[in-house]
Amino acid sequence: MTKPFRFGVQSFNAESGEDWANQAQKAESLGFSTFHLADHLLGPGPALAKTNHPVQNLAAIPAMAYAAAVTNTINIGCRVFCIDYHNPVVLVKSAMTIDMLSNGRLELGLGAGWLAEEYAATGIAFDEPATRIDRLADIVEGVKAFREDGHANVSNDTINWRDFEGVPKPVSKPPIMIGGGSPRVLRLAGREADIVSLNFNNRSGVIGPDGVQTSSEEKTQKKLGWVREGAGERFDELEIEIGAYFTFVMDDAKRVLENFAQMFGYSTEDMAKHPHALFGNVDQICDELERRRELHGISYVTVGGDNMDAFAPVVERLSGK
Repeated sequence: MTKPFRFGVQSFNAESGEDWANQAQKAESLGFSTFHLADHLLGPGPALAKTNHPVQNLAAIPAMAYAAAVTNTINIGCRVFCIDYHNPVVLVKSAMTIDMLSNGRLELGLGAGWLAEEYAATGIAFDEPATRIDRLADIVEGVKAFREDGHANVSNDTINWRDFEGVPKPVSKPPIMIGGGSPRVLRLAGREADIVSLNFNNRSGVIGPDGVQTSSEEKTQKKLGWVREGAGERFDELEIEIGAYFTFVMDDAKRVLENFAQMFGYSTEDMAKHPHALFGNVDQICDELERRRELHGISYVTVGGDNMDAFAPVVERLSGK
């Protein structure tokens, strides 16, 4: 079954509370379905420079709560919480509080973590990928127990909860988004998530060409195969999301497309089809998104906050279709 399009916008920074409120309210007014943050810790400095990641000056949980308070209908999300940066019960209770106070507008994104230098710079142990992904599975079990009736009794390798009920209860069970690009995490997402966020395989621990190369059209099909292996019969119930990190809404995108193709070692044809990139005018981008939905099942696309205005005509045309 073809799922209707939804669109998110992801922002990392604000100059003030007023600026943050304006961003969230603009996303809502332009018809985006979700206003997202990420979950990163480092300010400017040598550690951040090693990651190639942009600075995020906002802590995710309070910023999500503030965005929820100044909006009315848009969902509030995080693509995605790094589970190693938070005590599990504090994270889950905070998330359920945002859901309750926003009248059920939370999208709960969870990830195993990947930015190696961020771990090192903040003194957090950076375990092997399998260990981090197993820990993510443990915490997903905790989320599901916390929001159910009765005691949130969970005992696994990561959490040991007993004799308490998880409160507050969410208004409705917020969808769980699990993001990643490796076979292990995508099988987990297929098995446990409501929304699967396809991402680079960030095995290098930094942003760079290696990650982009793991996400071509052909390799995205392989990723969906891993999701399907985990999901089994529930695969058709899943919503497939992706971040369009390289988005250029413009009448003549040829030169920009050629530059990105050269940067990442693709032909221009392959770069134009790269699932994390969009180049062209509104008509061309709409056509390409419909092609990708048909091919990959991707119906949920998130763009950066700096593309909010330019991308709005795409949102207006395709939302709910």
